[in-house]
Amino acid sequence: MTAVVLNYNGHGFVTESVRSLLDQEFDDIEVVVVDNASADGSAEEIEATFGSRVRLLRSSRNLGYGAGNNLGIRQARGRYIVLLNNDAVAAPSFVGELVKAAEANITIGMVAAKVLQYSQRDVIDTTGHLLYPDGLNRGRGRMERDEGQYDECATALFPSGAAALYTRRMLDDIGLFEECLFLYGDDTDLGLRGRVAGWGCALAPRAVAYHHYSRSAGAYSSQKAFYVERNRVLALFRTFPWALVAASPAFTAARLALQAWGALTGRGASGRLAAQTSLLHLIGLTLRAYGSAFAALPHILGERWRHRRGRRIGTREFVRLMAEHRLGAREAAFKD
Repeated sequence: MTAVVLNYNGHGFVTESVRSLLDQEFDDIEVVVVDNASADGSAEEIEATFGSRVRLLRSSRNLGYGAGNNLGIRQARGRYIVLLNNDAVAAPSFVGELVKAAEANITIGMVAAKVLQYSQRDVIDTTGHLLYPDGLNRGRGRMERDEGQYDECATALFPSGAAALYTRRMLDDIGLFEECLFLYGDDTDLGLRGRVAGWGCALAPRAVAYHHYSRSAGAYSSQKAFYVERNRVLALFRTFPWALVAASPAFTAARLALQAWGALTGRGASGRLAAQTSLLHLIGLTLRAYGSAFAALPHILGERWRHRRGRRIGTREFVRLMAEHRLGAREAAFKD
């Protein structure tokens, strides 16, 4: 089993993350840390603190989330790959519970953890993801107080890349992270590609990690908003059935109308970002995101065509999955 931690300027956070993996109750864990050209001394800190207990791979530039994790996955020796953000900390039973869930059924290709907020450890960050019909997604249970309401769930749509397990057999089948996404939505694209290829996703509610939410880009940043909107378009075209791609503009229009209302009234992420900038800034950012997405579409559509024979579920099953893990427009627009 290999655990991969992707680090970018993680001083003050990443050593706690790595230490939590080295202190797992599960035996025989290889820990690989990929450093994305950090400039804050955190790579040197990892090397000095852990020495040969971890494999440190240094990139000469910031590769982004997907390419950075791919570098670690390609070097990994394990048949299970656990990803943990550099700003997340794993409970001692985290890896063991993920592996147990993965081994329950040969069709399972991914396992979602219960991710709680680092600073409020009774508040949920995610227990897998919910999906809006235009490709936008949000963590299931986000901002809810954890009262065990998801502890009987055995499945998720796909896991959050902040704390997840992927099986080597699934990755060999569908490929690794899409590197052109760079930041945000990488786990959406990979998870949905796994689902349309017929792989299942389990939830391991006793695999707990504590996460500093959006520490890298900020919870309400222009950078995050740009990549979230851009990359949901690319994931939509890469993975959704064509009938749902055609229907998606109506859902996007409804969501954007609600988000515009949120920006005007100070509700949701759009309201918080508009308070820092302006509604005009958000409109321009959204248009730039669409321009960037359509520039990347030839590559994304080429990848869809190349892997077309790997699609093992049809429109009806995709709709069923989406209905089971549905994100409503109001939650997408107004929930932080």
